[in-house]
Amino acid sequence: MTKYSSRYASSPEAVKKYDTQQLREEFLIDDLMQEDEIVLVYSHYDRYIAGSAVPVKGDLVLEKIDPLKAPYFLERRELGIINVGGSGSVVVEGTNYELGFKDALYIGAGNKDVVFKSDDKNNPAKFYLNSAPAHTSYPTKKVSLAEANKLQLGTMETANHRTVNQMIIGSVVTTCQLQMGMTELKPGSVWNTMPAHVHDRRMEVYFYLDIPQDQAVCHFMGQPQETRHIWMNNHQAVISPPWSIHSGSGTSNYTFIWGMAGENLDYGDMDVCKITHLR
Repeated sequence: MTKYSSRYASSPEAVKKYDTQQLREEFLIDDLMQEDEIVLVYSHYDRYIAGSAVPVKGDLVLEKIDPLKAPYFLERRELGIINVGGSGSVVVEGTNYELGFKDALYIGAGNKDVVFKSDDKNNPAKFYLNSAPAHTSYPTKKVSLAEANKLQLGTMETANHRTVNQMIIGSVVTTCQLQMGMTELKPGSVWNTMPAHVHDRRMEVYFYLDIPQDQAVCHFMGQPQETRHIWMNNHQAVISPPWSIHSGSGTSNYTFIWGMAGENLDYGDMDVCKITHLR
């Protein structure tokens, strides 16, 4: 079963007037990881899709959705997958790719048949999905967590000591515009992506995981001079427009998956905001 919804773009001037409920309705994705369902959210920021697939009773097939106006989902799209559950596999045109916890898979445009499987229905795979339009087809490639390009950033003193795992990114996988990776906060650190930044040339989606029970993450968004916040729980995602910062602080350490698409593939293309200038 597949269900989808659409989110339209909002201007920064409009978002200044949003109350908590409207802010959550526009940017928070809080219904992911539903058993035996593929859940997709089609964002009009760079035509980005974020979603999930959790096969339990049986396999799940990646189906086309009406907004794409295409004969199959990946006709003009590429897809990134990171498994945040039990072991499973993704079958692409008959080729089986086994994905353990926090392993990633890139699937290029033009692949018609994509099937999601779990090894154990009592501990199902939980596939987090990101997709962006693609102008050409590149080879499908698995990237394990161990194979990721790892960056050590931040310090314990500033509560943002973290490992950035670059997984679906130019130095590891060739893509059209999709980039994905996973940042793991060290014990005692809670701040991610600080100093905050914007990049007007691409949008981003954050997916939070490894949040302990009864803990939460406060995600900050908005223009640097006009920030807003959204409280988030485990396995929820948030859409970040090009004009918005994207940063968070948790009541415990946690992990988040970042995915982005837009005009370029330069990971370092960002406009940093001084911490003392945030409002």
